[in-house]
Amino acid sequence: MKLEISASLNYRLSEPVDLMLQIEAANGGGQHVESASLDLGAPEVVARVPGGVPGGDGICEPIWLRASGSLRAVYRASVAIERPTVDLCALSEAPLHRLPAAAVPYLNESRYCPSNKFHAFVERRFGELAAGAKIAAMRDWIESRFTYVAGTSDAETGALDSFVERRGVCRDYAHVMIALARSAHIPARMASVYAPGVQPMDFHAVAEVYLGGDWHMVDATGMSRPTECARICVGRDAADIAFLTAYREIEVVEQVVRVEKA
Repeated sequence: MKLEISASLNYRLSEPVDLMLQIEAANGGGQHVESASLDLGAPEVVARVPGGVPGGDGICEPIWLRASGSLRAVYRASVAIERPTVDLCALSEAPLHRLPAAAVPYLNESRYCPSNKFHAFVERRFGELAAGAKIAAMRDWIESRFTYVAGTSDAETGALDSFVERRGVCRDYAHVMIALARSAHIPARMASVYAPGVQPMDFHAVAEVYLGGDWHMVDATGMSRPTECARICVGRDAADIAFLTAYREIEVVEQVVRVEKA
C-alpha cells in the first residue's frame, strides 16, 4: 500500500535557536520513499547528521538547523509500505547471549522507561507467557486499561507515571509497552511514524520489539497497524525520536500533519 504524507511546522523564535529536525520518512525496513520534498525556508544553518545519532540505528538522518525569527518546514512524501502482516504470538524469543549487538542496548532502562521497576508486575501478570505471546498480552492489557487523553502528560512524564495514572497519549502508551517488554528481557525501542487514522492526526509513536530475528511494531493504542505505518526514526524512548528538539524556548504557531492512504 502507499501513503501520501504532508507535515507543516510553523514556529516563532524570539532569538537565534539551534534545532534538530526529524520528520522525514526513512527508506528501508519494510518501506520505500518513492518521492519526497522538504522546504525549510532560509535558516542560517542546515546540516545533516550522517549516519544518524546514537541509538537511532542509522534509520533516520536528523537535520541540524539554526534559525532566527521563525522556522517554517514543509515536508511531503509518497511512501510505499511493504511490511507484511505478522502474528506476534508466533514469534520466537532469542536467548540473550544470541542477540545481535544492535539490539542489546534496548534491554536497558532509559530516561522515560525505568523497566527495572516493573519486574514484579510483569512476572505476576505475564509470567506464564513467553516471547511474542507475552508481548501481545502486554499490548492488549495496556490498550484495554488505559485511556487516551490529550494534555494529560508532558515532557517529564515517564512510563511509571503513565502506568499509575492509566492514561496518556501515544508516547505514554509506547513508553509503558517498552518498559514492560524490557522488564521481560525482550529488547524494545520507540519509533516515530506517520500513520493514517490516528486521532488527533499528528506524529505518532509506537513501540518496536526484537523477536523472531527482526524488529516488529507494536501499537498499544490500537490506532495504527504496522502494515500502514511509515517509520521516521527510532530510539530508546521519546527523548531520541522527537520530531523537533529546540535548544531554546520556541512558540508554536501552527503544526499540521496529514497522512492518507493512496
